[in-house]
Amino acid sequence: MKYEALVIGTSAGGLEALKVVLGDLPKGLSFPIIVVMHIAEKGNGIIGVIERISGCRVKEIEDKEAIMPGIIYFAPSMYHTLIEDDRTFSFSTEGKVNFSRPSIDLLFETAAEAYTDRLVGVILTGANNDGAKGLKRIKELGGRVIVQNPENAFASAMPKSAVEHVKQCEIIELEDVKRFISS
Repeated sequence: MKYEALVIGTSAGGLEALKVVLGDLPKGLSFPIIVVMHIAEKGNGIIGVIERISGCRVKEIEDKEAIMPGIIYFAPSMYHTLIEDDRTFSFSTEGKVNFSRPSIDLLFETAAEAYTDRLVGVILTGANNDGAKGLKRIKELGGRVIVQNPENAFASAMPKSAVEHVKQCEIIELEDVKRFISS
């Protein structure tokens, strides 16, 4: 893969989608996977679930942490996760974006600036339009954009919004997202 990072945004139905996409990945991926999932404010058992089924290290992002290949990072609840130009994480507690904190758009937009054409953005199932604006920015800077087929998503609003905002995105099934990551 010629890409240096992959970002994923998901919301309603996201855990089941992530189980498909991130399950049984090969160890030693040459890029990081950074996930924003809209979750309840209390607790994040998702990391444990994904760690049990994935071949990769899985962890919650820490402020000012350097982004390393081969790790699946999850944005913590209640903080916007941003990527700095030096490819470290930073947090913000600014107001919610698209009714959400963490915001998929903010992660995607800052990742696009840091990685430009070496970034892949993926939108999975979700019940709002968060991520569409950020996915568009990834495409504008030469990155690759992938959207789960809205017809097969648990909640189709987020993938539909992404398809409407980014006319040249790849619309694929969950299993194909996994194959893309593994290749």
